[in-house]
Amino acid sequence: MTRTLQIVSPGALSLIQDGGATRSRALGVPVAGCLDRTALILTNALLGNAENAAVIEVRLTSPTLRASGGPVRLALSGSLSGHIIAADDPDSRREVRPWTAFILSDGESLKLAAPERGGIGVIAVDGGVAVPDVIGSRSTQIKAGFGGFQGRPLQAGDALPLLTPDAELPRESLCLPDGFDLGDGPIRVVAGPQEEYFTAEAYQTLTTTAFTVSREADRMGFRLEGTPLKHDPAKGSDIISDGIAPGAMQVPGSGLPIILMADAQTTGGYPKIATVISADLPRLANRVPGETITFSLVSVEEAEQAARALRGRLDAAIASIAPERRPGEIDLEALYTTSLIDGMVDMRLADHFPGNLYTE
Repeated sequence: MTRTLQIVSPGALSLIQDGGATRSRALGVPVAGCLDRTALILTNALLGNAENAAVIEVRLTSPTLRASGGPVRLALSGSLSGHIIAADDPDSRREVRPWTAFILSDGESLKLAAPERGGIGVIAVDGGVAVPDVIGSRSTQIKAGFGGFQGRPLQAGDALPLLTPDAELPRESLCLPDGFDLGDGPIRVVAGPQEEYFTAEAYQTLTTTAFTVSREADRMGFRLEGTPLKHDPAKGSDIISDGIAPGAMQVPGSGLPIILMADAQTTGGYPKIATVISADLPRLANRVPGETITFSLVSVEEAEQAARALRGRLDAAIASIAPERRPGEIDLEALYTTSLIDGMVDMRLADHFPGNLYTE
């Protein structure tokens, strides 16, 4: 029997995504891919997958999944948690926690809570999801209707085919002992590439006032509400369309910025006041309508340093992956390999043990 992952209920928006179609932009095709690349890398690492293997990305609410045809090993990102329901006992509950990899046995169901704070959740599958590779990616291109699972969001009743894992599934649960936190603070941006289209006041506004994520926020772009950013009257608010990439902050005639995300178009005709640095795109992607955002300007060199620092943190987290320990559970391996002797006392010597039993 073929091993599959059944979609019992799909959640608000569940999509098959991977590292994206990174060589497709010359064809006019968006990159797509997982909005939170850190979660993609770490959940795949928990399973021993390639870091860009196809995963299930969820937003706002989470799906309920069932293993069919054999056991399936899954890993959850830091925003997800839930419980496993046994196939023969619908009242049973076995907790699963964030940043863990665990086995869902044949017939068992996984019911997940909504992603923490309503942001993005990632569910990785051992081996990855076996949807077709289209132009170098298994990501779902929602607008174009191809890629992923039949080019659309997942629906109840879908059966996801799975690739064969590279190695035998370990029986124990694995975790990131210290988790992984993207941190807080302003979203960092690099000025431009059309700085000359904006006044100095616009940059002052961008870096000193807060903006709110509007209801018009999706995988294509986040529209922001707040104080309008002023264009230079001599330049206006239009340019000849040029190349555009995720993270670019377009400013149309209204002065209210639009930050382009993973499903962004490949060209655009609004001037761009700034570009969100790659290290902060995952933090931005986890914001939801109604949340406020502040921005700070950094140099290209600082942006590159931030990217290297984030990669270093990811590598350190991957190196820390270890068997999961439940609260109160003793780590026997650590106990057996740790010296518990802190010193020795000779009871015969007065200076070691006053009032000793022996006399000189």
